[in-house]
Amino acid sequence: MKKPLKALFYGMSHEHAPGKIASLRRLPDDFEVVAIADDTPRRSPSFATFPFDASGCRVVSEAEARAMTGIDVVFVETANRDLMEVAGLYAARGVAMHCDKPYGEEMGPYRAAVAHCRERNVPFQVGYMYRGNPALKWIWEFVADGGLGEVRFVEADMNHDYQAAGYADYLATFKAGILYNLGCHLVDAALPLVRGELVEAHPFVSSASGAAFLRFEGTDVLLRASANMPGGVRCRRLRVDGTKGTIDLCPIERFDGERLTLTLTAGGTARTLDFGVQADRYTAQLIDLAAVVRGEKPNDQDYDRDLKTHEITLKACGLL
Repeated sequence: MKKPLKALFYGMSHEHAPGKIASLRRLPDDFEVVAIADDTPRRSPSFATFPFDASGCRVVSEAEARAMTGIDVVFVETANRDLMEVAGLYAARGVAMHCDKPYGEEMGPYRAAVAHCRERNVPFQVGYMYRGNPALKWIWEFVADGGLGEVRFVEADMNHDYQAAGYADYLATFKAGILYNLGCHLVDAALPLVRGELVEAHPFVSSASGAAFLRFEGTDVLLRASANMPGGVRCRRLRVDGTKGTIDLCPIERFDGERLTLTLTAGGTARTLDFGVQADRYTAQLIDLAAVVRGEKPNDQDYDRDLKTHEITLKACGLL
């Protein structure tokens, strides 16, 4: 029987922290959360879509967390502003981690943290929320195998209508607003689909809505994000147009008990691909991370892809 990895959950303030701790609780054979580091005294700008549940876990101060030994893996879930400070600390120590997004409004701190991990072959798993999405993984493979021919255009949007008190003020703390906060997921989804290098980036940003037109050598990409779209979460979409056909994935993910499907249109015929009912956003990624940390599989992280994703995100936001 495999022994669960000793995990430190560092932070309670990230938007994804409630979902991430819930995912870890579903994986008791892989992870034992030995402590949760309380970052809330920092009072960094943050927004909680759902309350964070620390029940059954030991909650410690940041100072206590940093002094802990025998930790196998760290989950960095602080407020966005503090992610790179904490990730940099554990990268320098050579500790495997999963770190949520985004990775800072400049490249330097993230690049330094990745360099530490690459040098020691330590996992630095990124928290892009579609990495484990079965429909998107199928799209990446289908396109790579030439199923759509030459991809000419990619359109991706990620909208919502939380309308919660304080959310607009939270988005305004980012120089590029919602596009910085959410656009990284869209760049991560689109990057494996494009042909060639980025040639031009044209950002249009405000705190509550934003868009970017990206021209690669062989593919144009349109990214959009809005905090004011009624039913926006259900309308999140990825559309890929190639010389052989079109793929339309809408919604990009769903956890409402309905089946996740996409439409593939080619040769004048449309067909639906069914990926079943999805139960959890993160478990596939986390199971993979556990296998790498235990040495059951090699560390196949593509550090260059992750660096490029963040670099293009910053360019899409007009920050680089």
